[in-house]
Amino acid sequence: MISYLVRNTFARILRSHNAVNIVASSAFKKDIHTTIPSYELMEFFDSKKNWTETSIRVGRAWKLDELRIKSNSDLHKLWYVLLKERNMLYTMEHECNDKMKLFPNPERIDKVQESMNNIETVVRERNVAYYKLETGETGERPVEDVVNIFGLPEKYEKSEHYLPKFMNTRWVRPYLEHGFTNSAAVKRFYRLNREKQHNNDRKARNRDFNHVQQLLKRFPNMDMEKLKAEYPNVDLEKAKRSKKARGHYFPKY
Repeated sequence: MISYLVRNTFARILRSHNAVNIVASSAFKKDIHTTIPSYELMEFFDSKKNWTETSIRVGRAWKLDELRIKSNSDLHKLWYVLLKERNMLYTMEHECNDKMKLFPNPERIDKVQESMNNIETVVRERNVAYYKLETGETGERPVEDVVNIFGLPEKYEKSEHYLPKFMNTRWVRPYLEHGFTNSAAVKRFYRLNREKQHNNDRKARNRDFNHVQQLLKRFPNMDMEKLKAEYPNVDLEKAKRSKKARGHYFPKY
């Protein structure tokens, strides 16, 4: 009887000790992976069944309307899923280029990047809405139009500096009366740049005008309103009167 009690007591103590160990191990266990199975470095590679494929069926990118109805935690999880997918695709693309093989469906990288950009857009919209509700401001870094040292306009995002503006000689010196922006070299560069931009615009207008002439010649019965909406900078009346727009027929306009 005594031996039975001793064995029973020892068995209970052993079971309780094992239960405590199991609970402690499950409580202090940490999983550093975002997915349930752990593949270590193989997570940077696609599944082996796709290594020899030339075409892989994939879906489309996430749309803004689909992401706006998700919670912040879901967006956070989806961001890391897309991040792992992008890293995997970059690794597979580099490996295929190294082995001189065809990388199947390279547009997958563009779809993943588009989805990540849409997530950033949704998160920015929520941050702006929150700051406007709490403080009446957007909460984003203010941006103003400035002129750089080459005399060209650009967008400047303001940031905090330990020196005031009037004490920062590195920033003030280019904008003085005889600074870099008012020098003869910068003025000459700005004049030549404007001339180049004017020539590019003129050539673009000529290309559009010639293209409209060819369209009128090949399709005389086309819708003029849609043509005007497609090429708003082209004078349709002038294009109609030109000889290039007339084919071997009597024009109807």
